[in-house]
Amino acid sequence: MKEAIVSIKKIEKATHNVLRFTLDKPDEVDFITGQAAEIAVDKDGWRDEAHPFTFTSLPFEDHLEFTIKIYPDHEGVTNELSKLDVGDSLIIKSIFGAINYEGKGTFIAGGAGVTPFISILRNLDEKGELSGNRLIFANSKEKDIINREEFESMLGDDFLNILSQEDVESCAHGRIDTDYLKENITSKDDWFYVCGPEAMMDAVIDALENLGVKKDRIIKEDL
Repeated sequence: MKEAIVSIKKIEKATHNVLRFTLDKPDEVDFITGQAAEIAVDKDGWRDEAHPFTFTSLPFEDHLEFTIKIYPDHEGVTNELSKLDVGDSLIIKSIFGAINYEGKGTFIAGGAGVTPFISILRNLDEKGELSGNRLIFANSKEKDIINREEFESMLGDDFLNILSQEDVESCAHGRIDTDYLKENITSKDDWFYVCGPEAMMDAVIDALENLGVKKDRIIKEDL
């Protein structure tokens, strides 16, 4: 695709350090759920500083949405995004594949790694095909849980939270390991979708394989 300049229509706080950007959707921007885009800020000094972010809107909607964790200490693209206002512009430079939905299974996310799953799960819900899927979401603290109310509404008891740095009644405490997965996956023959920090993904994949899940049933985010 050719580069597309898109205008910001709305900026909302999804959590204390995550922003949800709603953008115009030009005709040339076409994507499938789970895909990502290389995005740059349309300002001097930043137009060549592209960074990958996953679409969290649905392909047929009349707008684009990106749900982005902000890292102010990095002084990079996300920090620059946090300074923008409605009416400012972003540049979509390319669109590429990330996680593809292959069938019913368990989505395992760490932090902002949940973003590829937002569009996929919304799309399944829209089509009435969400039943049988489960989301396991690992975060440090309860305040870090992105789109919690939406996931609870869509998935009910199939939305599971685990926190590593906080012990609260509504969430498990600890990390996703072999014992946790043994208790919380529905079948080792399901598909498993894994996205998060590299070390977290490696640990989850090792744990799944320890439980007998075949490598070809594990789909890893590969941005």
